[in-house]
Amino acid sequence: MSSERTTTTAEISAIELEEIITELQKYRDRLVHDTTEAIHKARLPKAKALAQMEPELMKIDAMMQEVRDRHAALLASN
Repeated sequence: MSSERTTTTAEISAIELEEIITELQKYRDRLVHDTTEAIHKARLPKAKALAQMEPELMKIDAMMQEVRDRHAALLASN
């Protein structure tokens, strides 16, 4: 099964990685925006709500960094 993943990963192009990065960034931005709006409408403490969202943002940021690293490695190998 790991050979399937290796083949799939090897077939991912730089353009596809750029698209993944863009989509992750859009998702992150939308999550922050929608959460901020909900906090405002519900009149909740913004700092507390954003702190609760921080673990999810860290996961997204880590995914984006991993894809950026793969993208850089792919560009360097070409």
